Amino acid sequence: MHATADTQQTTSLHGLIDLGRYPIDELESPKGRELIASCRRQLDKDGCVVLKNFVPEAALARLERETERLSPQAHYNQTETNPYNSAGDPALPASHPLNRFDDRTNGFVAGDCIDGDTIIRQVYEHPGFQRFIGAVVGMEEIHQYADPLADLVVNVLREGCQHPWHYDTNEFIVTMMTRQSHSGGRFEYAPGIRSPEGENFEAVETVIDGDRSRLKSLDLQPGDLQVFFGRYSLHRVTPVEGDKERHTVIFAYAKEPGFIGRPERAERIFGRMAPIHERMLKNGTKRTDRLAD
Repeated sequence: MHATADTQQTTSLHGLIDLGRYPIDELESPKGRELIASCRRQLDKDGCVVLKNFVPEAALARLERETERLSPQAHYNQTETNPYNSAGDPALPASHPLNRFDDRTNGFVAGDCIDGDTIIRQVYEHPGFQRFIGAVVGMEEIHQYADPLADLVVNVLREGCQHPWHYDTNEFIVTMMTRQSHSGGRFEYAPGIRSPEGENFEAVETVIDGDRSRLKSLDLQPGDLQVFFGRYSLHRVTPVEGDKERHTVIFAYAKEPGFIGRPERAERIFGRMAPIHERMLKNGTKRTDRLAD
């Protein structure tokens, strides 16, 4: 069961977040304003900011136990996909990004499996955390997903799993590493490679071909918080190696209230749809941009 509005207002972030280092509860203070300014500078520079040790040491063990407990509920799916999660186009060359398919095998724990007493849901639904994320991405207000499956998700990658080159469906994404694999599982991205005005297929093709000149690579660790503009930055997670799973929590927010993921995407990622997705299939869906995915 998710937290209620009253719970959101009273749940303290003390002990869940290192507020001494990251004073998200005092954004109007000099230290709070500098934190926001620093995050925005980093986002402006390359579309990504990582807040190391966002969760204090004392809470890390509990955080890892949470996702370990949840991970057996992950739905695994294996598919061959292009960066746009779409069909190929036989009218285009085989080298075109729309026709470049790679193995995607990973697991996702749906939001309706994550209770309100977990650290991750308490943080996700807390108004103070939401105000902080909104300030970082330059929005006066952000909204939790209305999608009961995709609002708060745990991504589980076991040995051999990977998430090949792709884009996110929302403009920005907030993630927290909770468990790192023995090796592999590196996050790599090409910041701002496309925009709402165009796909920039030629540059995407060079990345897929192995050109690393515009790539950035992150060594994420448990307790690190990442804010990332994944709608416009091509990115991937390299194959996990070893018998230790890689766990990452995905906090999904949107600019407008009422955001629901596409029904076919829910079916593919979670192996099921919620009633709201079934209603969307019946009534049709609308897109807010003209990008390929």
